[in-house]
Amino acid sequence: MSGAPPSGSGRELANPPSDGISNLRFSNHSDHLLVSSWDKSVRLYDASANVLKGEFMHGGPVLDCCFHDDSSGFSASADFTVRRYVFSSGKEDILGRHDAPVRCVEYSYAAGQVITGSWDKTLKCWDPRGASGPEHTLVGTYLQPERVYSLSLVGHRLVVATAGRHVNVYDLRNMSQPEQRRESSLKYQTRCVRCYPNGTGFALSSVEGRVAMEFFDLSETSQSKKYAFKCHRKSEAGRDTVYPVNAIAFHPIYGTFATGGCDGFVNVWDGNNKKRLYQYSKYPSSIAALSFSKDGRLLAVASSYTFEEGDIPHEQDAIYLRNINEVEVKPKPKAIPAAAPL
Repeated sequence: MSGAPPSGSGRELANPPSDGISNLRFSNHSDHLLVSSWDKSVRLYDASANVLKGEFMHGGPVLDCCFHDDSSGFSASADFTVRRYVFSSGKEDILGRHDAPVRCVEYSYAAGQVITGSWDKTLKCWDPRGASGPEHTLVGTYLQPERVYSLSLVGHRLVVATAGRHVNVYDLRNMSQPEQRRESSLKYQTRCVRCYPNGTGFALSSVEGRVAMEFFDLSETSQSKKYAFKCHRKSEAGRDTVYPVNAIAFHPIYGTFATGGCDGFVNVWDGNNKKRLYQYSKYPSSIAALSFSKDGRLLAVASSYTFEEGDIPHEQDAIYLRNINEVEVKPKPKAIPAAAPL
């Protein structure tokens, strides 16, 4: 690494992946952290102890990963496979396959299913309890308008963002067709979609330094609340530089959210009050992924070049763990206007 990271970055995790980090996720049960990478690995860390607990290899770059429970997880790979891992025993198997690289994987606790999205323009649902072998575990295949770029779940709702700025909203209890077919309110390619923890809508980010705040309820009242804002931009000598917003992570307690961009910055936002709460000091490279721990005390940050400027020399890929102070993530109370004199 050419320069030491700034002291405000947080603790650096030992034994990081040797190539680009595609995603990282905290467990819902502990401070275990699952990390997928272009180096073809899925790694399990104990984030609090800063220990690498396990590593599994794919036949190609791993584009996403998620936990099933604290002792097992799933991954999505460019080798077209969806894999399942049991960390304690080191056992792994292929849950199923797509016809192109698998970009996203999510586990739905509500439905007990694994949901995958691929560049083959399909969404697939799998029952991991089924007998081994794809033909027993595949619940259904659902055609999408374009390549799947990002997925997010909240309760029984699933949001699918694809190429061509399409957004499909599904109810997992009836996957025969989308509950809503939408177009992104942002003009440029979608990078990330994440549902609000309270289940009322979703945030969507684009390659052009913007985030849109959307609501599921189609009533006029709810739709009037939606808005978009600019972020991860730099203005120098009257010239604007605009960066992709690669990552969105909601705080599990306060519902505020962090965004990470190719400018190397992580910002924390209060979506309800339309305010930025905090900006962390710049990281050595692009922010590729973000995840809050289950209690919101830790934020994992992947500082990892995303090849937005092609194959050029870049900083080493690294994962930082920040201890979060309440002041960084808690919404500030609105000031009550002083009463007018009588």
